[in-house]
Amino acid sequence: MSSPPPRPEHYPSYRKASTQEGPTFRTVHQRTRAAGAFVEGAENYQDVRPSYPFDVAALVGSAHTVLDVGAGTGKFTATLTNPEVFASDPSPDMTRVLSRLGIPCWRATAEDTALTSSSLDAVTCAQTWHWVDVDRACAEFDRILRPGGRVVLVWNTLDVNTDPWILRLARIMHSGDVHRPGFYPTLAAPWEVRDELRLTWNHTLTPEQLHQLMHTRSYWLRNGETIHKRMTYNLNWYLFEHMGFHPGQELAIPYRTDAFVLARPGE
Repeated sequence: MSSPPPRPEHYPSYRKASTQEGPTFRTVHQRTRAAGAFVEGAENYQDVRPSYPFDVAALVGSAHTVLDVGAGTGKFTATLTNPEVFASDPSPDMTRVLSRLGIPCWRATAEDTALTSSSLDAVTCAQTWHWVDVDRACAEFDRILRPGGRVVLVWNTLDVNTDPWILRLARIMHSGDVHRPGFYPTLAAPWEVRDELRLTWNHTLTPEQLHQLMHTRSYWLRNGETIHKRMTYNLNWYLFEHMGFHPGQELAIPYRTDAFVLARPGE
């Protein structure tokens, strides 16, 4: 007989946040499996995942032709105002919702965009880079971007350093706190960080929406009923019993945005 799951009140409450540069995967298979969880859940993702500050889109505001890679449901794509905007994602469920933006979109990966060489002025990756093969993606972006082309990598993450309750929330939701403040993404030739933008802001959610947000995480999507019941119980205990929130209460959830502009040497 398996032992019962640990009760949430016994979880380590306020351990220090991670000091990692980013999420790590022991094998390529592990990374691929985690990324592959997003074959479903697009409607939920669209409903509760936050958008991105418009300051990030301005980083490629001068580019004529932009491709948003790993666009998901188009949260970041929708902020782009360039003359020509395209989007791609490997998930059929994500591209189904993404197509509602009315822009050209297709199923593809960062490693194989299905585009011709030197066909773009900029590539963006929001909430995507930790899922890709960095060496192959960097080579592909070098192939499809014209001289002077730019890449923007951006992450929205719960700002777990603002308050201990947010750090514990992230861990109960399996949201991860694996990008330390001031982190830099892993890159490969020929790309180097040319500029960066770091912002903090709040996203308003109710406890019910926090449950929905938890359902958009890879850990939730790739697990079954037993894990779902445990996570739901833990989050309910934390929000209603431990924190004392009530249903429908609007909560200011602090977020952090980290964005990086990549360029080739000398460009």
